[in-house]
Amino acid sequence: MSTDSSARNILLSAAIFIAMEIAALAILSKSSSLANIWITRASHRTMAAVWGGFENVRNIFNLSEQNEVLLEQNIRLTEELQKYKAAEEAATEVSSSAEAKSSTFRYIPATIVKISTNTAHNHIILNKGSEDGVKPDCGIISADGVIGIIKAVGRHYSYGLTLMNANVSIGGRIKGKGYLAPVVWDGRSTNGAYMKDMPLHHVVAPGDTIVTSGFSTIFPPDVPVGVAGESTMVDGSVYNITVTLFQDFSRLKYVSIVENLEKAEIQALEAGEEDR
Repeated sequence: MSTDSSARNILLSAAIFIAMEIAALAILSKSSSLANIWITRASHRTMAAVWGGFENVRNIFNLSEQNEVLLEQNIRLTEELQKYKAAEEAATEVSSSAEAKSSTFRYIPATIVKISTNTAHNHIILNKGSEDGVKPDCGIISADGVIGIIKAVGRHYSYGLTLMNANVSIGGRIKGKGYLAPVVWDGRSTNGAYMKDMPLHHVVAPGDTIVTSGFSTIFPPDVPVGVAGESTMVDGSVYNITVTLFQDFSRLKYVSIVENLEKAEIQALEAGEEDR
């Protein structure tokens, strides 16, 4: 037998063997339950691996979106934390600076529940009342300046008139000069006022600082009010000075209520003098 014939016989035998193996596997998969189980499990493992790979890829793409959501949540929480810190710092700053000026005043930190800024008689409602020691005719101040006066008090809340009210006037003084005159709202803006009826011989320059006079039982002395602007002569005898308030009422949230602990004694003395 030639070499070529032997090679052809070997190849033919191999092909027949492979064909028979494939046929046997096909018959086995159809007839044997155990074989079916093995084949099914193998296919399931393959499908699980494929789908697991797809899921991992999808999670990688979703990770950036999840990070953005977490970042937004972190920013919101940080903003809230800063608000609480600002409230605490404002109350501490007002109390500390004012107590250093006079020990006759007590300070009660408060949060604004409601405030109006768009009428001629604007008011404010605070979250502190008689149970917190608030009384009528207490002053209201912020870290930036004078806010108003308490007029009515409930157990847990108090009602006051703000400086943005046509019926409110506070005693002002030019810092460093001692000139006195009442300060009233300009009736238009949330940070504008006038210093009224200043005598002509008192020279007030734009940029001069205005503070509380201290000549009242409501506000302690030297609480910031605002900055003097231009002057306008009235009736040839006095002039009014425009004032830019340090406190913009449209940005107001936290305040301190001021109580003069010696008010009753002062008022009793004044009443006794009037009765003479």
